[in-house]
Amino acid sequence: MKFNELVDYSENGIVSKRVLDKKTGNVSLFSFDQGQRLSEHTAPFDAMVQVIEGSGEVVIAGQPHSLQAGESIIMPAGIPHAVNATARFKMLLTMIREA
Repeated sequence: MKFNELVDYSENGIVSKRVLDKKTGNVSLFSFDQGQRLSEHTAPFDAMVQVIEGSGEVVIAGQPHSLQAGESIIMPAGIPHAVNATARFKMLLTMIREA
């Protein structure tokens, strides 16, 4: 399966697609057009972002992290985070819920 082919870009938008949804966690694909963002928020569970195409920025506790295709980062539970599309990019978000 080629995750980057499962979600298309939308001009001036963000597209998301849930590819796995279980009680223990979920996996979602996102595509961001350049300049789009997910505003700062928190989540009750740890989550991992894997950039699968292009490049973007993940901000965790106010600290920006530039990520390229093939790179990943963990967003800890309860810590404010945001996502900024400095360029068009696609990412895989894996959230693991505690049992």
